[in-house]
Amino acid sequence: MTGTRSSTVAPEALRRFDSQAAHLMTDIDADPWGSVRASVYETARVICLAPELDGHGTRLGWLLNQQLADGTWGEGPARYRLLPTLSAVEALLATIVRDETPAVPTRGRLASAAADGLAALRLLPSDGPWPDTAAIEMLVPSLVARINHLLDRPATGTLPHLGPLSRGARLSVPPGFRPERHEEIAQRCRAGVPGKLHHTFEGVARHLPEDVVPVPDGLLGSSPAATAAWLASQPDRAQAKHARAALSAAARRYGGLLPEAAPIRVFERLWVAAALARPGLPPACRATAEAWVHDIYDPAGVRGAPGLLPDADDTAMAVLVAAVTGTACDPAPLAAFWDGPHYRCYIGEDTGSVTANAHALQALTAHLRLRPAARPAHHPRMDLVRDWLLEQQTDGAWTDKWHASPYYATERCVRALLGHDGPGTRPAVQTAVDWVLASQHDDGTWGVWGGTAEETAYAVQILLADPAATRPGWRTALQRAGNALDDWDSRHQPPALWHDKTLYAPTAMIQAEILAARALLTRQGPGRHTEGVAS
Repeated sequence: MTGTRSSTVAPEALRRFDSQAAHLMTDIDADPWGSVRASVYETARVICLAPELDGHGTRLGWLLNQQLADGTWGEGPARYRLLPTLSAVEALLATIVRDETPAVPTRGRLASAAADGLAALRLLPSDGPWPDTAAIEMLVPSLVARINHLLDRPATGTLPHLGPLSRGARLSVPPGFRPERHEEIAQRCRAGVPGKLHHTFEGVARHLPEDVVPVPDGLLGSSPAATAAWLASQPDRAQAKHARAALSAAARRYGGLLPEAAPIRVFERLWVAAALARPGLPPACRATAEAWVHDIYDPAGVRGAPGLLPDADDTAMAVLVAAVTGTACDPAPLAAFWDGPHYRCYIGEDTGSVTANAHALQALTAHLRLRPAARPAHHPRMDLVRDWLLEQQTDGAWTDKWHASPYYATERCVRALLGHDGPGTRPAVQTAVDWVLASQHDDGTWGVWGGTAEETAYAVQILLADPAATRPGWRTALQRAGNALDDWDSRHQPPALWHDKTLYAPTAMIQAEILAARALLTRQGPGRHTEGVAS
């Protein structure tokens, strides 16, 4: 859905949204990397695998300072902290084994932090459900095996800080993971690593021949950790200059630290432009969005970042952003991902994504408004995707592997379904609205682990997207949400809710969703004029 402007809305409110949207897009346009904060998991992998990279001491000191009071690292509930804690502990133990203490924090401090992390790991939940983050089934057993190997080394085996672990006790792979999974995957990759595994190459790198992955021109799979693993496996360092230069450039951009993926330029620009287009792109932003999509669109399929495979999600979003700016980009590249009755996010995907399919449905709906003659070519698949999305709804909500919050997935599905109406669509949307109304927190926010501005923005957009929003409490819920969003401070770091290998927070995209929700509330909310919202 995209918005058009209504003259009945207070000009001051429109000017405020225009100014904030333009400022956000200008900042994004000036940054080729993307606004995302450093990752404990990725930074720890680089500490371990590329200690020669400039800024090693800075990264190590930062890692120590990120440890939480309970001994873990990372964000979100305990199960999400398993992987970053394993990564941090392994990096500290590897540093001790290398005996770098003259140049880094003292050996005792490293050992104490590692010991606290090991103790915390043994207290984490003993079973799942584990989060559906990228390659967790491979990365967890790989790191457990590596930690146990380091604990057997003389440099760590006698450390008194480690308690029972210094006397032979070892970590176990948590229930729900197969201890040899990383080795099984590596065995299948000995003749060649498929592109979908480049992003998580560090999980199998130690078990593969040196030349199984070609020299990357930049970050391998857009991942600092994967790139560092590739560098560690190369005996001929002269061939690695491009990868090392890319890793150093990413570290410089993020103050010596490393993010979950880099750059996120494509992903960030498409999602921000699509979000700001819902209430109506300000005139000053439209040309920028058009330039972005002209640069990003690829008839062979859009890649979310250099080094990644083309994917249906980014391809669909490029088609959608083009359409909402009045430009038609051929959606033909989506056909490569068709795996009826839905689209695969990328070739070789194991589990489907409802948000990628919702974006594809939105994109095709928007494209057909500009090119109605193309309807016969796309409409049958659109019906199948709509029906598949309806089948994925549970208790009013949708969940997805790319985000921890059902509010994100539900907002995407509601918007897509309202744009492509059909049997079962209206009851599904009404059930989603009822679920949102019933799950609002006392302070007017929404959130899966506590109220957040990001999730409140999704909830608001679900409520405003329903064209028959006459439920008891609808008006009050929006008024309370508006008050909560008015108190939002964009200077505060948003909680990490997005899924990659661990949780991360794409700051600009979150800001765009919140700005869009506030603008829509101003334009459509309780007591506001409601014309001009096209589906």
